[in-house]
Amino acid sequence: MSACLRSEPLRSRDSRVPGAQRLAPASEALMIFSSPLVPTRLAILPLFAILLLAGCASEPTVPKQDVAMSAQQAKQPIAMQPRKPADMESRIVRFLPRQVPDKQGWANDVVTALSTQGVTVSDHNVCTVLAVAEQEATYQADPVVPGLGKIAWKEINARAAKLLIPEFVVRTALGIKPPTGKSYAERIDKLRTEREMSEIFEDMISMVPMGKTLFGNLNPVHTGGPMQVSIAFAEANARGYPYPVKDSIRHEVFSRRGGIWFGTRHLFGYPADYPDTLYRFADFNAGWYASRNAAFQAAVSRLSGKPLALDGDLVRYDSDLPGKTEQAVYTLASRVNMSKQAIHQSLRKGDTAEFAQTDLYHRVFTLADKQAGKRQPRAVLPGIQLKSPKITRNLTTAWFAKRVDEREQRCVRQMATIR
Repeated sequence: MSACLRSEPLRSRDSRVPGAQRLAPASEALMIFSSPLVPTRLAILPLFAILLLAGCASEPTVPKQDVAMSAQQAKQPIAMQPRKPADMESRIVRFLPRQVPDKQGWANDVVTALSTQGVTVSDHNVCTVLAVAEQEATYQADPVVPGLGKIAWKEINARAAKLLIPEFVVRTALGIKPPTGKSYAERIDKLRTEREMSEIFEDMISMVPMGKTLFGNLNPVHTGGPMQVSIAFAEANARGYPYPVKDSIRHEVFSRRGGIWFGTRHLFGYPADYPDTLYRFADFNAGWYASRNAAFQAAVSRLSGKPLALDGDLVRYDSDLPGKTEQAVYTLASRVNMSKQAIHQSLRKGDTAEFAQTDLYHRVFTLADKQAGKRQPRAVLPGIQLKSPKITRNLTTAWFAKRVDEREQRCVRQMATIR
């Protein structure tokens, strides 16, 4: 045990800043106890005490808050405990499969994404990001999509049909070869990745008169990069992006660093009191709070007796008319003691954290819990059918979330073996 005793610091007699404190210097203490009013023999012992305390004053003490935080972290599972960035980068390099190129680059980008967004750099959070990257693109920054050329032509012809432009006219216009390079038609036929596809459409929109007619300023490529992030989401959530933007946020999404950073933002960029990361994976696919809202829809369906699609959409975004969920909640108006207008205003908060604080949310779950005789789940996997030209199987949001969750758990187990 230390020979130093804990004591209140001596306050400076000339402190003028409210609340300010400082330790009295030893020389000041010496003057006090060598005063003529104090006998010399009596001053010797206090002098030793003062010198001892002065030495102890320089000993660092751990703030109570830091001690409490350390104790709290010690109680967490090892996978949840924070690690130093350099240590974590080394662990990621050792974890990634042998065939992944530039493992150090991947490690840097993942750790940077977490740390710059205020997310704890832990095995669990790293595995959350890597699980999505593995599921979406098998750790490829710009993944190859089979049959992408056919997908592009299908999109072009569909836009042309809406404008009553014959396909052969479109083919002819895009088949004209410029003085340098290949024609747009040749480039489309040889498409391999979404980045290439996005760049071709950007060129056509800006350079070809028919491109402006067909697409306006709307590039039909909506997602991309190693985590298949929505470009619209990235453009709306670019604040705090730590890298210089060379051309556009769209281009950043197709880079490894940008795709990982915005994917991490999509995973962790909103407060959600979920019992498991599984529901964040579902939200990554279906939109923020989809799992929470699906649970609310399930409660409303149970109370109203009306079957509802558990898709997480509480209101219609394509119309001012009430959707099925809103209509079902209206039938509960008297039981929740709210007007239709108040119900509508609450449901409009469905894509925010604030919805869980509304009277509607609490009253519906109070009724549902009472009717069921037990607490109903506050998170449910949305039942959404996945639709995309790239998807050739019958897949759902629940399937996606469970697959990614399996990858995350496998990653955490493997990380635990790395010392």
